[in-house]
Amino acid sequence: QIQDLSFLIKNYYLTELYLNNNELTDISGALKHLCSLQILFLHNNELNKLGKTVKELKGMISLQTLNLFQNPLAYDPDYRLYVIYFLPSVQLLDRKLVTQRERESALHLYNPKRAWVMQSIGFGKRVDTSLGTTAGSSSCTQPARRPIISSVLKWFGNVQVMDLLCSFGRVPFEDPEDAVLVRATTRSLMEFSSVDWNKVATCQERWLKNKAEEPLEKLTVQFR
Repeated sequence: QIQDLSFLIKNYYLTELYLNNNELTDISGALKHLCSLQILFLHNNELNKLGKTVKELKGMISLQTLNLFQNPLAYDPDYRLYVIYFLPSVQLLDRKLVTQRERESALHLYNPKRAWVMQSIGFGKRVDTSLGTTAGSSSCTQPARRPIISSVLKWFGNVQVMDLLCSFGRVPFEDPEDAVLVRATTRSLMEFSSVDWNKVATCQERWLKNKAEEPLEKLTVQFR
């Protein structure tokens, strides 16, 4: 019959908390200090505000197991995707493993712009969904075809291909492999250089020797 959680105010290091089967209606301000919490059971209570409940749990970066079923808030149509998106650390929600497909669906629902960017770039992997979707804009309606990609690469070079295609009002790529290819050829070079600092003279040594130093041997490695 627990209704108030003020008694938890000093329990900073709790890792497991079982509050299921009580009469809780609101947890605002009662749990956010429990940053070490890994398991939290809140099922079979009277929690009815999904947004406020999830906001209270956002700071729990270690939270992996969460039960919220048998609460009024669980009847929200997008309840599960909402929790998955705003609490990304949760691996087991309501006794069911969170899948990668659910995470992608949650991203499409609550952050379509980011989902579209990730989908259009590809990041070196195949995507399951169509690249013909847009993110908050109706101007990008037709994907660019392979002949367009190759011709643009031929005449304009690799550096500004992405910006050029976007200026045409098209989704950048229809095939993820095209995106990976262009991204690989347009990204900047990463360069690492190293020298043997034991052979570098100090200021005092240079002043005492009073002579020109020999050029240092520098090893430079570049990564695309």
